[in-house]
Amino acid sequence: MVAINTSLLTMRLETERLIIRPYIESDLMASFQLMQDPELFTYMHMGVLSFEDYKGLFDWLLSSYETPFNQPFKYSFAIVDKVNGDFIGWCGVGQLDFSAPDNELYYLIGRRYWGNGYATEAAAALTAYAFEEIGLNRLLAKADSRNTASMRVLDSLGFTFDRVLTGLTGDDEGCNGEYLYVRSARL
Repeated sequence: MVAINTSLLTMRLETERLIIRPYIESDLMASFQLMQDPELFTYMHMGVLSFEDYKGLFDWLLSSYETPFNQPFKYSFAIVDKVNGDFIGWCGVGQLDFSAPDNELYYLIGRRYWGNGYATEAAAALTAYAFEEIGLNRLLAKADSRNTASMRVLDSLGFTFDRVLTGLTGDDEGCNGEYLYVRSARL
């Protein structure tokens, strides 16, 4: 039997306008529908998935909460509007495969919610959680060199530019040319 990381199952971060929490089964359709917009993937290494493929990913997301903090993990969380309960995106923290054991911060906001500061608000809350609750000492984050909005989010959170990624191969080859940012727990 696998031990469940109960602190993750009860995790609930509240900001002024958002709730960041673990995915639950009832998030499946709202999260699938949000992920059907191809424009969301302009700067990402994935695309729109069929329902069956997304369901497999969603099941993996739910099972990821079973991984304890002291093991290599990748946790993704739902971002929900505090007032109306709309599923507006996701954010996460977890091992950066090409730079293990380093961990990265990542996020995505649905297009109809762009320009409201939600990415910054959610990423700030999750960054604090990663440092204070998970106990990480530093976080990395990647941004496509054309994604100025994401770079502004990282700058506002105290991440600093580290380098342009080069020399990556295999599954990580698509990250070549992206900017890598870093932030330590102590600013």
